[in-house]
Formats: sequence, C-alpha cells, structure tokens
Amino acid sequence: MTYRPNILVVCGRNKKRSRTAESVFKNDNRFNIRSAGLSPKSDRKISGNDLSWSDLVFVMESEQKKKIQDLYRHLQLPPVEVLDIPDDYEFMDSELVEILTDKINNSLKTIYNF
Repeated sequence: MTYRPNILVVCGRNKKRSRTAESVFKNDNRFNIRSAGLSPKSDRKISGNDLSWSDLVFVMESEQKKKIQDLYRHLQLPPVEVLDIPDDYEFMDSELVEILTDKINNSLKTIYNF
C-alpha cells in the first residue's frame, strides 16, 4: 500500500474554508483529510488528537498558526503551512474551491512530490 499522509485543514470556526477544503479533497486517493476550527464555537473543534494524527496542517491565516503553536506547544507539532485565504467566502464558494485547490495542490507538490 502506498503511503498516504494525513492532512488537517484548520480555519476559525470550521464552517466555511476548512470544511470546503475537506469536501473538495475527501475523495482524493493521495492523502487522508480532516478539518477543524480553532474557535470554541466550531462545528468541529481542533484537538491534540487531530494534531497527533496529522502529517501536515494547513491553516488559512498566520494568526491561526501562532494560536496552534501556543495552544499545543506541549505536542510535537507537524509542519503548519499558511494558505493566506481571508474569511471572505461562503462554504463551497466556487472561487474558494479554486483557491484551495491551487494552493493545497501546489504545497503538496512541493512537500510530497504529488
């Protein structure tokens, strides 16, 4: 069986950006994907287990990377990549889907050669 990295995508409340990324890539055979949010009001709040499961984490904003590093400094964190996608989109917005697809695929090409 081929190695399939575990990818965690995180945004503020796991309602729009990270959920869209999970929906777009959920059937991608190159990797496993899961999404979570940083806010206590998140549909699915990030946990230490999510981070332990992950080989790579994508966040939407640099503040989110800092928040994860602060909250989970006791854990051996996987690499955290900032996608720089503002919270200007609705869930499954066509422009958001295009941006996420491009940015995530480009990062994966650089990191995993696929």
